[in-house]
Amino acid sequence: MNKTAEVIQKYYNPFEYASPFREGAEPESIRERYERIPTTIYPTAAEAVKKIAQQIAELIGKKAKSGEVCVLGLATGSSPIPLYRELVRLHKEEGLSFKNVVTFNLDEYYPMEPTEKQSYVKFMHEHLFDHVDIPAENINIPDGTLPVDKVTEYCKSYDAKIENLGGIDFQILGIGRTGHIGFNEPGSLINSPTRIVSLDPLTRFDAASDFGGEENVPRKAITMGVASIMKAKRIALFAWGEAKAEIIRKAVEGPVTESIPTTFLQLHPNTNIICDFGAAMELTRVKHPWLVGSCNWHPRLIRKAVVWLCQTLDKPILKLTDSDYREHGLSELLEEYGYASTVNIKVFNDLQHTISGWPGGKPNSDDTTRPERAMPFPKKALIFSPHPDDDVISMGGTFARLVDQGHDVHVAYQVSGNIAVFDDYALRFLDFLRDIKSIYHIENFDAEKLYGDAVDLVNSKKPGDIDPDGFKRLKGAIRRGEARAACRYLGLNEDHVHFLDLPFYETGKVKKSPMTQADVEIVKALLQEIQPHQIYAAGDLADPHGTHKVCIETIIEACKQLKNEDWFKDCRIWLYRGAWMEWELDMVDMAVPLSPEEVKIKRLAIYRHQSQKDMVPFPGKDPREFWQRSEDRNHATAVLYDKLGMAEYQAIECFVRYDYFI
Repeated sequence: MNKTAEVIQKYYNPFEYASPFREGAEPESIRERYERIPTTIYPTAAEAVKKIAQQIAELIGKKAKSGEVCVLGLATGSSPIPLYRELVRLHKEEGLSFKNVVTFNLDEYYPMEPTEKQSYVKFMHEHLFDHVDIPAENINIPDGTLPVDKVTEYCKSYDAKIENLGGIDFQILGIGRTGHIGFNEPGSLINSPTRIVSLDPLTRFDAASDFGGEENVPRKAITMGVASIMKAKRIALFAWGEAKAEIIRKAVEGPVTESIPTTFLQLHPNTNIICDFGAAMELTRVKHPWLVGSCNWHPRLIRKAVVWLCQTLDKPILKLTDSDYREHGLSELLEEYGYASTVNIKVFNDLQHTISGWPGGKPNSDDTTRPERAMPFPKKALIFSPHPDDDVISMGGTFARLVDQGHDVHVAYQVSGNIAVFDDYALRFLDFLRDIKSIYHIENFDAEKLYGDAVDLVNSKKPGDIDPDGFKRLKGAIRRGEARAACRYLGLNEDHVHFLDLPFYETGKVKKSPMTQADVEIVKALLQEIQPHQIYAAGDLADPHGTHKVCIETIIEACKQLKNEDWFKDCRIWLYRGAWMEWELDMVDMAVPLSPEEVKIKRLAIYRHQSQKDMVPFPGKDPREFWQRSEDRNHATAVLYDKLGMAEYQAIECFVRYDYFI
């Protein structure tokens, strides 16, 4: 598959890729003409890092043969972790040696002890250095323990050491939401040296979960300067996931500006952006391919283009004219279909048929143009919820309607959600137990000691400390109780509520373990037990902490392993989005409209998750409460359908059908 063929999502499958472009119609350089930094888009991060790791291995080997050291510039954060994992594999399985490698890390918090959980020294040893044969004296990481009056001289020596070794041969970068590289925040100059810097508030906000709160994040850091980075012989910047899409667009297609330091890389002679489809989805050749090349007009691409045209002109579908198409780069559509009216009616009907008030299928009706089949009825529906509240946040209205319409609904909460409960909230429950003991005259239960021990634990904890197992289980029990309360409110029997507690999540930290077959087996067992006609799952890969991504991968892997089961052949998979963003309209296969009363029901179900209300430990970049995000997003979708010429609804929940196995 060529590069362009890898970059555009298949419209019937949000996790696979196909090209919208006509083969050979124009050079790829034309299609990428908006891009000021060469950008390679891969289906997955794993596939991308294999190629880059192999190139690094070849460079190390070439240098070793000539008796030279290989100087690598290394980054921290989540983006380079897959690369380090692959380099470790190459060392252990294919004999890649790091004995001739010298490394320079980009940055370190200041002040920061190397033994602290959040230190980049600890990060690098955990993910790379402790697993390869690099000599300790070849490792260079900015020193976060220096007295303030020693930092400037130290930074000069850091740059000098790089210079004396002939510069960095291969520099790995990530990108922050501010557009920083290293900790070169907005306002950094292209000639800035290694130095101590003040961290941008957004950077500190994004790091808050690692430190147990924004107030605990250091305000300063030592960072390699832009000047040192720009002297590297080769640079590869990694970006994974939809959360990075907007800043990648600005870095790649926007002007060079000090307000987005990554744009300086446009001036580097040998830089590549390496990203997956999620991080690339705002680039012009991905988001609006008709503006850069001749397209194969798949029905979903037509819908995407027409919706974009309607939004650009603020017109409903049926009012678009021939000149509207011609003046906005869509003449090719008219060449295929003759007139705007033909395209308009096609897209109008296509979108209208996504709308259904019967998410489980309407019995005794013609289902030819409906998203879901009429029979069997009632259906067994299994809703997978990554955390114990994603079900009601993302599809609470559809959940309620499935129950009300008589379907056999089950809910499976994939992870405990225990790290997302504040210590003080957990103490409230233990305090409550002290009164419960006296009210019910419970003997042989020392509630006072239990409460006192917990208070001592909370008072002695350092930011970012992992909770003991007992305290984690208490927090998990709180989330379970809230989930049961929400399900009861929506009319679901408690024996239809399942808590899977997938092992990958139970690290006690924000960063989770990779998925294993143990996780898959738990999901498979539930699927075999219920044998559903419908599976609902979170397809929200923009979750900033990655739990949703692992959860959907676990479900898909379980389904792959069960695909030959007779019951599975009559099962459909519907993907909803979580609290972070909504499906683009070109992707939507089913749109479930909600009345004002149903929106209220959904809100009250979300309210049952009281530990997640008002303020949550990991809110992401959106300061609104989850119920507010959900209502605003669902209402915005309804307004969009209305503006396109459809019926006016209070809110709409959207779903994409996952047809991987067809």
